[in-house]
Amino acid sequence: MLIRTVLSKGQSLNDLQLVIVGKKGWLYEEILKAPEQFGVSDRVKFLEFVPDEDLQVLYEKAAAFALPSLYEGFGLPVLEAMARGCPVVVSNVSSLPEIAGDAGIYIDPEDVTSIAKGLETALEETKEERKRRVEAGLHQAAKFTWEKAAQQTLAILEEVGGKKP
Repeated sequence: MLIRTVLSKGQSLNDLQLVIVGKKGWLYEEILKAPEQFGVSDRVKFLEFVPDEDLQVLYEKAAAFALPSLYEGFGLPVLEAMARGCPVVVSNVSSLPEIAGDAGIYIDPEDVTSIAKGLETALEETKEERKRRVEAGLHQAAKFTWEKAAQQTLAILEEVGGKKP
């Protein structure tokens, strides 16, 4: 859907470069063929493995991070993007609204027009709007640290076990 959106919607998306990161998975053959099929091969790059330090640079340099997913168990890449100051365009389903909070630009993952509007919002925000969105993302990402997850897990184990160390 994301590749089709970039091809078919709006003048503001004509110069958009997509960098799609992730291992080959569900429907990957169809996804890999899509840029050529839609005539946008020069605007879409696939990166299967990216070391963490390089991934952080991708988030920092990106105009926006998009995850038009139908289902996400948690959405760690959304947190990673927000923690690096990257605006996020995410589905309005599954766990993503909870993860992105007020920082997210929400889209219907099955609607090309909705995805296009979300991307356009991210790309066309004023500097002040972008600054507010980035600050909201940093604040939201800070709610989900590994330290906080460990503390919450320990608290549950202590409650269930009835003992405190």
